[in-house]
Amino acid sequence: MRVERCFAFIDLSGFTAFTEQFGDEQTVSVLTAFRGRVREIAARRGVRVTKWLGDGAMLSSADSGAVVAMVVELADRIPSVIPLAIRAGLANGPVIMFEGDDYIGRPANVAARLCDMADAGETLATREVASQAPRWVEVGPLVARPISGLERPVETATLSIASADETTTDPCCGLTLPVLRGLETRFGTDGSVKRFCSASCAIAWDERRPRPPLEVASPAG
Repeated sequence: MRVERCFAFIDLSGFTAFTEQFGDEQTVSVLTAFRGRVREIAARRGVRVTKWLGDGAMLSSADSGAVVAMVVELADRIPSVIPLAIRAGLANGPVIMFEGDDYIGRPANVAARLCDMADAGETLATREVASQAPRWVEVGPLVARPISGLERPVETATLSIASADETTTDPCCGLTLPVLRGLETRFGTDGSVKRFCSASCAIAWDERRPRPPLEVASPAG
């Protein structure tokens, strides 16, 4: 069955050197923290962890913007959790779903190759994926990159959180965001304005908010 999907491949930069220096126990601790953070962000943003790949993962979703938001958030937050940075590659397009849990097609291959080409802490996305990035994501200049096995270079851009003079903190995911029109907003109980990077973070925050006690009417005497 042919479907449209956006894919991201992510992995930990310097993982082999870390393992050699710190040993198996520390390695297991780092992987546990890494995978826990990936699962948490993926669940909140509606992105599927298609498969684990040792010190990395393959992610997929029908929503390219959700995949971009997840990877950019992960890249921003991971260094505060573990002493390693991630690198990532993203691409989208039609693929064949194979046996219900695997995908065959150019987008998955391109995303994997871009991940291999990325530097530590760098996220590379195809032009098509970059065009779907949320407004708070800064899209770098397009660069045509030759990829082994492909006849033509692929136009790619780097993705990161945009910088701005005025910023706000998403109370759900903790991202520091530029204050822009179009951000999801809510009002706190104290009248303050809460701004969110996405509808999924706003909904998650709504679900965590304490509910006022129900008023039960006394039976008529």
